[in-house]
Amino acid sequence: MRISTKSKYIAYIAILHLVLILLVYKLLFENKALFIASEVFLLLSAGASIVLYNNFMQPIQFVKSGIEAIKDKDFSIKFVPTGKGEVDILIEVYNLMIDQLREERIRLNEQHFFLEKLIEASPISIIILDYDDRIESLNSKGKSQFEQGGRELAGKKLDETDLALLSELAGILDGESRLIKTNGIATFKAQRSHFMDRGFRRSFLMIEELTNEILESEKNAYGKVIRMMAHEVNNTLGATDSILQTTTHLLPDTDYRDIKDALSVVSERNQRLTRFMRNFADVVRLPAPVPERTDMGALTRDVAVFMQNAASVRNVLVQSDLDENVFWNVDKGQMEQVLINVIKNAVEACESGQEVRIYIASDRLVIRNNGKPIDPEVSTKLFNPFFSTKRDGQGIGLTLTREILGNHGFGFALETRADGWTEFRIETS
Repeated sequence: MRISTKSKYIAYIAILHLVLILLVYKLLFENKALFIASEVFLLLSAGASIVLYNNFMQPIQFVKSGIEAIKDKDFSIKFVPTGKGEVDILIEVYNLMIDQLREERIRLNEQHFFLEKLIEASPISIIILDYDDRIESLNSKGKSQFEQGGRELAGKKLDETDLALLSELAGILDGESRLIKTNGIATFKAQRSHFMDRGFRRSFLMIEELTNEILESEKNAYGKVIRMMAHEVNNTLGATDSILQTTTHLLPDTDYRDIKDALSVVSERNQRLTRFMRNFADVVRLPAPVPERTDMGALTRDVAVFMQNAASVRNVLVQSDLDENVFWNVDKGQMEQVLINVIKNAVEACESGQEVRIYIASDRLVIRNNGKPIDPEVSTKLFNPFFSTKRDGQGIGLTLTREILGNHGFGFALETRADGWTEFRIETS
């Protein structure tokens, strides 16, 4: 059993005075006056020892009380000076230390509170990882972006979330930034960094969506080029075709038949080139949508019937599960063009005996086909301006579709799912 210094001191003083009492008794018992005086002195000595002991213990008590307050993180306790020099110096140092600790704690709390508010108010998604690279928390933007449909991400590693974007970020290193494109249209900039928490390194991810900015930048770039091309080409072709037509009519049929045929071929080629340029210009001149309450079930059914003949030629079955009275606020003409483009692409992706399925609900429209899957290398380029995998394709259909759906504020994606079906999905929210 460990004996405290306090107990040792009390035992020492007690034994010392007992020994002195016995010695005085043995030596001075016969001299009554000296014996009584010695006994009084020893009693006074014992009392002085107790007073000195209390004086020595007072700083220790102050220190002990201060340590307990610090352990409890209570920085409001301060000691009042006692008038004793040594003790007051200790009290002054302690009070100064407590003031500094309290101010530092207030400053850290304010910084922590400000940082939390800043993270929560951030317009980009922030994911904070724990020491084992598992997701510990997300800010409000991150929760709204990734924790949809009751999905919980806390405690999971990035590659355990079943989210393509987060799985792709599992291998990103601290200090590295990466541009990632998902479902052919959504573009994100992700950066991983770290901070020190109680001496240990922890990482966090910042994920910013750049889709709208990139689309707007692309549109401005290709719009300017197309307008310039259309102006120059149309002016040239218009004048050239006028000359060709005039020349054709002036030449007699008898002697210049071959020349007239050649001029007709050139004129027809000019007209095809004019239509080609008009298709590009239509993307740039696309008017803002004029939404109206539209029965999307009926509209989709009519387009499916319209495309049935093209599907029958390829021996492709078009099946639809379309409820009536599914109303969206859309520009009917523009949405009809979107449906024609998407269903046409779905049919052309199928071979004989395959099928296209169409489903609509209050907040989404899905067009699926079990035809040729999308190549992973192609999937990120599908909605690039005027990109096409067809030999004679101009890439206008999906570019126009992207513009129309973007102007409506609808979300959309085109991807081949794990079950082998390629799905074009339009979501109103």
